[in-house]
Amino acid sequence: MSYFTQRLTLKRLQRDTPESVVIRIKRRANPDSLQYWEEFEIPYRPNLNIISCLMEIRKNPVTKDGEQTTPPVWEMNCLESVCGICTMIINGTVRQSWSALVDYLELPISLEPMTKFPNVRDLVVDRAEMFEHLKRIHAWIELDGTHDLGPGPKMSQEETEERYAYSRCFTCGCCLEACPQYGDGNYIGAQTLTQFRLIDMHPNGKMNRDERLNGIMGADGVQNCSSANNCVLVCPQSIPTTRAIYEGNRATVIHGLFGWLRK
Repeated sequence: MSYFTQRLTLKRLQRDTPESVVIRIKRRANPDSLQYWEEFEIPYRPNLNIISCLMEIRKNPVTKDGEQTTPPVWEMNCLESVCGICTMIINGTVRQSWSALVDYLELPISLEPMTKFPNVRDLVVDRAEMFEHLKRIHAWIELDGTHDLGPGPKMSQEETEERYAYSRCFTCGCCLEACPQYGDGNYIGAQTLTQFRLIDMHPNGKMNRDERLNGIMGADGVQNCSSANNCVLVCPQSIPTTRAIYEGNRATVIHGLFGWLRK
């Protein structure tokens, strides 16, 4: 059963209660070493999630074959869909490990690091590239002080709801991992384009709009989206990434045709 089907049905897999859970982990000692697989077996208990499984393995890092090994390395922090740092590939699908319940997963369970980012060690990757992309599009509103300017410009309910959806992004990288275009500098990615749309819709966002538009118009820009729509499928926050990409594409076309008139 796929992860997407599980999200729709929210039903546990119909199977006998297992006595133990086998976890296969793709490991790497350092960025320059080769990857390898190790299998671990832990006792089953109800409501286990992947983080609980990894913590159980860490207590006694012995493989299924009885060989002593080093504890697996992974990242976690909030455990409530705020930081996105625990994202990994679970049974072939990218998602957060804290919300991945064993009762909803096929056994044995395989854990792999994301492939679109540099693999530092075991399940840990370096996601700095996403934050560099945010710098490139100036994904923030400049503040030069606090001033009483009276009521700000009004936004419609529809605009407010759309901006709220984009604001829920926690830079987990699921959309980039699932995107066939992202990688090797080919495409800036849905994560950056949703934040472009979030800032672009803000009334104060007009101050640096040209800089942001130029940031998504390069050789790896918004036009490189192939409309695979994987990003919107795997997003844990159900962010309308395809809407943001469409609006970004539209804005760059208008900017390319008529932007010179403002100079």
